[in-house]
Amino acid sequence: MHFIQQNAEMAVRNMLKSFASTHGVQAGAIDYLDDGSPIELTIDIDPNTGNACFNFEGTGPQMLGNLNAPPAVTYSAVIYSLRSLVGQDIPLNQGCLAPIEFKIPPFSLLNPSDDVGVVGGNVLTSQRVVDVVLKAFKACAASQGCMNNLTFGDEKFGYYETIAGGAGAGPTWDGRSGVHTHCTNTRITDPEILERRYPVLLRRFGLRAGSGGAGMHKGGDGVIREIEPLRPLTMSILSERRSLCPYGLEGGEPGKTGRNLLMRKGGVALNIGAKRSGSINVGESLVIETPGGGGYGVIV
Repeated sequence: MHFIQQNAEMAVRNMLKSFASTHGVQAGAIDYLDDGSPIELTIDIDPNTGNACFNFEGTGPQMLGNLNAPPAVTYSAVIYSLRSLVGQDIPLNQGCLAPIEFKIPPFSLLNPSDDVGVVGGNVLTSQRVVDVVLKAFKACAASQGCMNNLTFGDEKFGYYETIAGGAGAGPTWDGRSGVHTHCTNTRITDPEILERRYPVLLRRFGLRAGSGGAGMHKGGDGVIREIEPLRPLTMSILSERRSLCPYGLEGGEPGKTGRNLLMRKGGVALNIGAKRSGSINVGESLVIETPGGGGYGVIV
C-alpha cells in the first residue's frame, strides 16, 4: 500500500511540474452556484518539488440553504480531479493529495459551521468544485455540473434517483451525451422495473438534442425525463445549473441550462425552479431537462 501511495504522489507531482512549466506557477478559476455564490480557487505550484497550495479564498459565505459542503467534500473533489489529470493509470488513493496544501476559509460554503444544511453539498457543490479545478487546469469544458436529484413517494414508499446529462468537451474529444459525470456513480432504474414497482409512468426518457455547447469539439447533450404519477404523490427535485450555463472553454460555447417543469392538466407548463418539493396529482407530470456540457475550441 505504501508503494501505491508513493507512486500516486509522484504521478501528481510530475503532473503539477509539467503544468507549471507550460502554463506558469499560478493558476486560478471561479464559477458560481445558481444563487450567485462564488467558488474561487487559486493554485500556487512549486515547480521544483511539485507541491501545490489550493487556496479557496474568495469563495462565498455559508448559506441558509443546504448546499454547504464540509471540507471532506472539497478534498474528495480535488483528489478526483487530480487523479483525472495525471498522465498514467493509477489507483485512486490518498497519495494523490500528499503534495497538496488546502486553504479553505472558515464559515465559507466549503468550510461551514456544524449547524447548517449540507445535504446538497455532497451531490451538487462537489460538482462545482470539480468544474473549478478542471477550469483552473484548462483541462476541459464544464460538464452538466449537477446530479439532478429526484425523489417521490407517499406514506407507503419512497424512491430516489439521479439523472444523467451532458459531458464537457476537451482538446481532443467531443463530450458524451446522456451520462453521469465526475463525482457520481449511480445507475438509473430500468423503465420496466420502475413502472412495475412504483405507481408511475415513464412518459419520456431520451437525449435533449442541441443542449450541448457548440465548438471545435461539441459538448454532450443532456436528457429529458418525464414521469407521470398514477396516484397523488410528493415529488422533490434538488438540482443546479438551472440559471447559469456550464461553461465552454477556449472559445467553445456553453451548454444549455437545465429546466424542471410541472405539466398541469390541459398542457400548461409551470417552471418550478431548481429546488422544489410539492404534491403532484394524477393527470400531471414532471419534466426534467438536464443541462448539456460545454463545447471546446472555436469552430473553424
